[in-house]
Amino acid sequence: MPRLLLSFIFALTIGAGSAFAQSDEVAWVQIEAQPSLSQATTEIRTYSDRLEDVNGFSLGGGWYGIALGPYTREDAETVLRAYRRDGLIPRDSYITFSSAFESQFWPIGANLLTIRIPENELEAETTVAPVITEPATEASIVVTSPEPEPTPTIIIDDETPREARASEAALSRDEKKELQVWLKWAGYYNSAIDGAFGRGTRASMSDWQAANGYEVTGVLTTAQRAALKAQYNAVLEGLELEVINHADAGIEIAIPTGVVAKKTTEYPFVTYDAHSDVDAKVVLISQAGDQTTLFGLYDIMQTLEIVPLNGPRERKDSSFVMVGEDANTISHTEVSLKNGEIKGFTLVWPAGDEERRRRLLGEMRNSFQRTDGVLDPAAGANVVQDIDLLSGLEIRKPKISRSGFYVDNNGTVVTTAEAVGSCQRITLDDEYDVEVAHLDAQLGIAVLRPVQSLAPIAVATFRESAPRLKSEVAVAGYSFEGILGAPTVTFGTLADLRGLQGEEELTRLALAPLPGDAGGPVFDTGGAVLGMLLPKTDASGRTLPGEVSFAARSDAIRATLVNAGYQAVSGDAAFSMAPEDLTTHASDMTVLVSCW
Repeated sequence: MPRLLLSFIFALTIGAGSAFAQSDEVAWVQIEAQPSLSQATTEIRTYSDRLEDVNGFSLGGGWYGIALGPYTREDAETVLRAYRRDGLIPRDSYITFSSAFESQFWPIGANLLTIRIPENELEAETTVAPVITEPATEASIVVTSPEPEPTPTIIIDDETPREARASEAALSRDEKKELQVWLKWAGYYNSAIDGAFGRGTRASMSDWQAANGYEVTGVLTTAQRAALKAQYNAVLEGLELEVINHADAGIEIAIPTGVVAKKTTEYPFVTYDAHSDVDAKVVLISQAGDQTTLFGLYDIMQTLEIVPLNGPRERKDSSFVMVGEDANTISHTEVSLKNGEIKGFTLVWPAGDEERRRRLLGEMRNSFQRTDGVLDPAAGANVVQDIDLLSGLEIRKPKISRSGFYVDNNGTVVTTAEAVGSCQRITLDDEYDVEVAHLDAQLGIAVLRPVQSLAPIAVATFRESAPRLKSEVAVAGYSFEGILGAPTVTFGTLADLRGLQGEEELTRLALAPLPGDAGGPVFDTGGAVLGMLLPKTDASGRTLPGEVSFAARSDAIRATLVNAGYQAVSGDAAFSMAPEDLTTHASDMTVLVSCW
């Protein structure tokens, strides 16, 4: 530890008792912040070669700060000006206080966050702080103070090399592997985690000792192993990992109680929600069942908001692992079936904090234990129900849902272009994945191709002849964007064969559909499709009056299908259908199109 720092600590501790209250008046010059402990440690070593009083602190949120100090506020300002002027620290360095730091990780074993500045003149008579003056020509800082009493030598009891070898020999194979993991994480070991201390492991120990100011022996003492472990675990500081035994769920697991707290128990989930600035969630999963139940849970989990759409999934005969990722979140779920009991957990963690997430996930995996019993199916039965929740967890909802209709026996669908913009995934009836095969932005028509061939009950027959003005028409669509689970039919009349400005690819309708109906088929009384309903709001943002709607005409849709390489069925109906028969016919070919 630098002489200036030891002198300051000794001076501040004279007459101050055995414990000090932290004070924000202790000042520091923060010069850097790094997103990982290993990066921060590397930078600290560089600064320590040319500066005194270099310290490392955890800032929270997975960040680590490098700071100079401790100083009085006045001395900190002097240091900041001098070091900035001479280019020894970054220009954006600034003064901060002890309250900005969570814990100290450098120098190893130091804890300067309990130091305080003298609070009154009487205490100042027995407590001497250093006076730092700005030099005229040199980059170094001159320290002037009254003649100090001899600084006591700090002696840390540690093992001799012989004792270190003996304590190392007592380690189990798993403990030796763990030590290699710590060295690998610190960046000194890059070989297999095998528990065998060969030349590679010895070299990594020597490098770590040299970098951390210890005598280089190639054998870590008990205290050095503890220091290395403390470095390794520093990333978990503030998470307050605690092993909880949830008897009702039959699960024992370590969870970060510093950032999540129990919220609800609703079969088959026990949910722990965030209670800090870390947007995290932990869900325990517990239910009785067999393989069919497991596979059903696998499908259900993918409908939940806590599992983003993107990410790998792996389902086996008796287990599954599910990862979901988006710009804000990474979700990891592990579930397995043993002896008729399905148990597992989900960890939801903010994206961009990968080092902490991986470490936390590893701790949760290693601590996960099955105990007797599973959640009672009646758990949470008295909780107020919500259509948007599944056992207390939010069901994922699409960005937009519109209507469409089948145009061939392979499951090809025509819909409005409005339904397929900026989608990560497009589905039919929330179940079948489709791709955009063709898009006519000018007409507002999209042609969708199913990823796997479908067999629709009915397909559209496009009307060939022009319909009669003022004749009855009907639109089939998911008016409420899928909430009702089936399409509805809205009846109206054909107001004009063209658009308001004479567009021959459009027809004007006198009916009042809802937004979810857009993309649905427009039928004549015989069940032939004479068009596709377009959205009420056009590209410029103008909204049509309530009883005015437009549809893309059947001949324009057929031409679009031909351009996309599809053949449409056409023909005129020979007779009119009863309204109830038309409703059934429309439902068989109309489909919900959702953009996720």
